[in-house]
Amino acid sequence: MYSRRVGPGNASFRWSARWWEHPEALARIDALWRSWEHLRLDAATGSSTWWIEHADHHMPILMSPEGPFAKSEDKNTPGEPLPYEAPPAGLFPDMRRQHHEG
Repeated sequence: MYSRRVGPGNASFRWSARWWEHPEALARIDALWRSWEHLRLDAATGSSTWWIEHADHHMPILMSPEGPFAKSEDKNTPGEPLPYEAPPAGLFPDMRRQHHEG
């Protein structure tokens, strides 16, 4: 859903298809996911709050040419999704399962 043209060199935005290999990015994306999971339950303003207070803060930092993906050579064309490779199996265990099994 988040669509920006990314690339190396003079590109305004950077992204790594293997975002999960960058500790800062992993921490920020995890925070984005956790805040989304909480705020999506607020049918009134949750989505807007998430965009304003979370995505609009973290994404420019993540995608900055000086950010965690500064050395990434990954690129896409306008309108394409951000480059993506699936993370290794087991990197993100299903916390819902662990909660119910414990």
